[in-house]
Amino acid sequence: MMPFCVCVPARNESLRLPILFEALAAQTIGGRIPIALCINNSDDDSVGVMSNVAIRYAGRLDIVVESRTFEPALVHAGSARGHAMEMGYRHVVDGGIGGGGGIGGDDRGGVLISTDADCRPPAGWLAANLAAINAGADIVGGRIVLDDAEPIDAAITAMRERFDRYWAAVRAIEDAVDPSPHDPPPRHGDHTGASIAIDAALYRMIGGVPPIASGEDRSMVIDAVAAGGRLVHPPSVWTRVSARTEGRAAGGMALAMAELAATLDRGADPWVPAFEHWRTRAHWRRATRHAHGVAAMLAREADLPPMPSDMPLPQYPGAISIEPATSLLAS
Repeated sequence: MMPFCVCVPARNESLRLPILFEALAAQTIGGRIPIALCINNSDDDSVGVMSNVAIRYAGRLDIVVESRTFEPALVHAGSARGHAMEMGYRHVVDGGIGGGGGIGGDDRGGVLISTDADCRPPAGWLAANLAAINAGADIVGGRIVLDDAEPIDAAITAMRERFDRYWAAVRAIEDAVDPSPHDPPPRHGDHTGASIAIDAALYRMIGGVPPIASGEDRSMVIDAVAAGGRLVHPPSVWTRVSARTEGRAAGGMALAMAELAATLDRGADPWVPAFEHWRTRAHWRRATRHAHGVAAMLAREADLPPMPSDMPLPQYPGAISIEPATSLLAS
């Protein structure tokens, strides 16, 4: 089996950590599962809880825990995830694993798999991530779903389903106008810190996780794709995340859930970019990448103004005009 390490940042997560580690111990893959956990700036009993967790799963999980206190300016998701990923990278390297053959090479250098303390991955999560890497991917995004073990308002569930249909329609437009040869449909569109697998050699090539307050996961993925990494979103890779509205990271999932709840409380529909904006953007991406390369395209896209949210979130997207793909495939 390809060497790997699960990398987890945690801040004041003493209640959620046992749930995550129980799910990791229940994975279908054989052998011991290496996990790097960075407990940062916590004033709860996370360290003590993890001592008990490590004893409970001593025959199954190979857990490395570091407790860190970052200075105030660095108390954010970028520092926490970055340190957890560096711990995982050291674990892979110290285990006798070399740097590998680089992107797309046969001599792979191991895999770092990011998740969050409030996740509860299904039993096949690790196996599905590793299968995608073995099939040729360099970065694997996992779909996120709300944890059905928690109470979730029916209105929240219904609204999430509407968003799922909207994003499925957006991906259909992208797949028709600007298809990716290595990330074909059916695919989801998520690549967040809750579930990202990345080739360790590629991770080192791009310099690791950007040390920014929020969006560090998406920025790492963009850097990896700009460096030539092949990003995939197989439906087989997914994880459960907490539906809580008070989280630990600025701009994280909890904030999105709080904003969604506030929208529902107002009795309003969310507004989203109309499908035509996504069609125009897909054409732009294809043309820009063809003319200047993927790295330049991503850099230029970051400087574009945000799309206007000028359409109420559809109840049902319905029929969408999809143009046939041209020969300018994603590179």
